[in-house]
Amino acid sequence: MRPLQDLFRPADYPDLLVGLAAPDDAAVWRLDDHRALVVTTDFFTPVVDDAYDYGAIAAANALSDLYAMGARPILALNVAAVPPDLPVELIGEILRGGAEKVREAGAVLAGGHTVQDKEPKVGLVAVGLADPAQLMTKAGARPGDMLILTKPLGTGVTTTALKRGAVDPQDLAQAVQWMSRLNADASNLAVMHAVRGATDITGYGLLGHASEMAEASAVSLHFHLRALPLLAGAEKYVQRGFIPGGSADNRLFFAPGVRFDEAIDEYARMLLFDAQTSGGLLLCLPPEALDSYLDEARAQDIAAWVIGEVEPGAGIEVDLADAGARPADSRGCVYLGG
Repeated sequence: MRPLQDLFRPADYPDLLVGLAAPDDAAVWRLDDHRALVVTTDFFTPVVDDAYDYGAIAAANALSDLYAMGARPILALNVAAVPPDLPVELIGEILRGGAEKVREAGAVLAGGHTVQDKEPKVGLVAVGLADPAQLMTKAGARPGDMLILTKPLGTGVTTTALKRGAVDPQDLAQAVQWMSRLNADASNLAVMHAVRGATDITGYGLLGHASEMAEASAVSLHFHLRALPLLAGAEKYVQRGFIPGGSADNRLFFAPGVRFDEAIDEYARMLLFDAQTSGGLLLCLPPEALDSYLDEARAQDIAAWVIGEVEPGAGIEVDLADAGARPADSRGCVYLGG
């Protein structure tokens, strides 16, 4: 249902390059031939108990929409709802975590708006700049492109295990480290290598966001299960039933467009629909740029997993093909399917 679909006609706003047609990660307004404003907003309820980490993750998550479009953040505004009985010290830590993450991104936090609510909700309005000729969008995937993922999967089941009081502290620390990590370097490297198809992996999970990209680009995305990186405890938590409600919704909505190898079990399938928080970028890399991209990623310590390819057709395919060479990784990630 899109009740506002016919209220604004794209032809009336020629400088709105992205925003009124197919959904994307941010709106894009052309300023001139070489500059465009990229604008987004995102906020959510707590996913971790530590106030500072919550603020930092919320900010990284909101800024990720800019990075998914190939934009450089320049400005942010706080969006916050706080319970009236929440200690002011905790509110301060939440806001400090977000502010320091904005500063890390090279942007400035210039105010915002706060209301009272029963449950905390924190995020940003984020504004960036991009070259219109170098924009990355969900509609930019082309057959032959290689699929790159820049963060492991599994934050949904890991944070759900936290809410159930069953998370391993080391697993939680790993999840917080990844969720707090900006997608800045991965985005910059993608723009340098002429990537035009990209999105970030958040609430719809890998297969949900991939489905949006496949539809927008009129292609098929083909994933190799054994190439997909996971947080260390993710398989354990999904097998114990720590599944977010959003992940179940993702599967219900997007599964009809996904073709799984019959040998892929239910746990693995659910992890591919796992609702992520501040996940990585899914990049469609021109094949001729693959070696250069991976060499630069290793040199700059940017995580990058080759997880599949773009093909003609429609929808999503997931197989059990051998993953081939996997990147050496010191961050403790594991792989789906062993």
